Amino acid sequence: MRVAVAGCCHGELDKIYETLALAERRGPGPVDLLLCCGDFQAVRNEVDLRCMAVPPKYRHMQTFYRYYSGEKKAPVLTLFIGGNHEASNHLQELPYGGWVAPNIYYLGLAGVVKYRGVRIGGISGIFKSHDYRKGHFECPPYNSSTIRSIYHVRNIEVYKLKQLKQPIDIFLSHDWPRSIYHYGNKKQLLKTKSFFRQEVENNTLGSPAASELLEHLKPTYWFSAHLHVKFAALMQHQAKDKGQTARATKFLALDKCLPHRDFLQILEIEHDPSAPDYLEYDIEWLTILRATDDLINVTGRLWNMPENNGLHARWDYSATEEGMKEVLEKLNHDLKVPCNFSVTAACYDPSKPQTQMQLVHRINPQTTEFCAQLGITDINVRLQKSKEEHHVCGEYEEQDDVESNDSGEDRSEYNTDTSALSSINPDEIMLDEEEEDEDSIVSAHSGMNTPSVEPSDQASEFSASFSDVRILPGSMIVSSDDTVDSTIDREGKPGGTVESGNGEDLTKVPLKRLSDEHEPEQRKKIKRRNQAIYAAVDDDDDDDDAP
Repeated sequence: MRVAVAGCCHGELDKIYETLALAERRGPGPVDLLLCCGDFQAVRNEVDLRCMAVPPKYRHMQTFYRYYSGEKKAPVLTLFIGGNHEASNHLQELPYGGWVAPNIYYLGLAGVVKYRGVRIGGISGIFKSHDYRKGHFECPPYNSSTIRSIYHVRNIEVYKLKQLKQPIDIFLSHDWPRSIYHYGNKKQLLKTKSFFRQEVENNTLGSPAASELLEHLKPTYWFSAHLHVKFAALMQHQAKDKGQTARATKFLALDKCLPHRDFLQILEIEHDPSAPDYLEYDIEWLTILRATDDLINVTGRLWNMPENNGLHARWDYSATEEGMKEVLEKLNHDLKVPCNFSVTAACYDPSKPQTQMQLVHRINPQTTEFCAQLGITDINVRLQKSKEEHHVCGEYEEQDDVESNDSGEDRSEYNTDTSALSSINPDEIMLDEEEEDEDSIVSAHSGMNTPSVEPSDQASEFSASFSDVRILPGSMIVSSDDTVDSTIDREGKPGGTVESGNGEDLTKVPLKRLSDEHEPEQRKKIKRRNQAIYAAVDDDDDDDDAP
């Protein structure tokens, strides 16, 4: 099965599908599935645009609305997770996943599905320690705080995913699992993104929650985006028992959809030829959703998940044979995901701009149907009831922001210390940064990842980038010169890069430009804040990188 993986989409669906079509013409055959690793931006109208956490100058309608209205249809089944620049009010309608347009499926806050026998899981959002232990208390209309906190990963989603026992083939996250950079060509990564050095050396770059999931799930493939750089790694997991075969995870992060950037990769993934060629629910995941329904929390209060510490009557919510049998009966032994997309909001009309549209907290019929069939709670219904009782959404937000700052007291219930996160990326723009554009580009000697005009070797076989394997000590803290050598130069190639899973070079003829932008030969060096200003930025702002 040919699977295409895209990094940060930023609403550029037309350009992604055009690039796929070009790859198909040059490659061995059609792509069966497209996976998008966040910042998808399923923007239907002007209201959705206002719910996207980016500075106003980045709020562009892009092309998703044409797929939502039915004017266009996705040429390939597309699955995606949420990132930190999304139409949050739209995705909030589908906490358990669902169709945002025909042939385009959102995996939800966290989710697992099957396609042609391939088991695909994912978690939406990015990690921030101060919101990690809160419930899903945000709902429209968002304020300046909740428009950002809504896309922060919560412990309940990680807890559900950690109940999975059966093997996962592919897993998607927006931000990288912490420490994954120690398993790939770290030297090249730091050459491309030199401002990551301090966080890499301190082992604070990336998500500790995703790292927990990587350690537990051990998927065959893990795909991410967020940091706007292509990076491959191979993590060899320890075998739990003697005689057991140790598993390995092939990790790949991709760039954002821009000219001359490595935003797309095509792989050959083993699948079950006898499995159906439509999207299916995963029986183990549905059973876990039912089992954990009582754990749903729609307040901003901090809380920990049940664990085996003598304080909880139950801590194991993994799927049992009996539980899976009950779910199958509820679904009449039919695991096919129904094609029940419906339009729930007015669609953007370029000829009739609607600047005064009102933001409404919607209940999506797909979610209503799913919850009724499975017998679980619709989070949005619970939120609306809570809102009616307390008159506001996120009533606990203010008090919890005070008590749950990164003071060292607010730590994950997992064994990873989440209190020391910084995740400041000078290559990105904070939400309050209105004057600087990360793609105004720096000089050729800056070492930052920019659309390069110089050629490099990017046509090497994809699997070769996983050639270096090692098992690191538990601390994962290494010195700056402790790097994994690689024979592959991973800098971008002009014209964009698309490779097939068998290493076929699809860039022999330069791809057409993916936008109407005209890049000047001599670029002006961008004016950036000095390090003192970056150091003063509060952690609340660290996650609000511009597209």
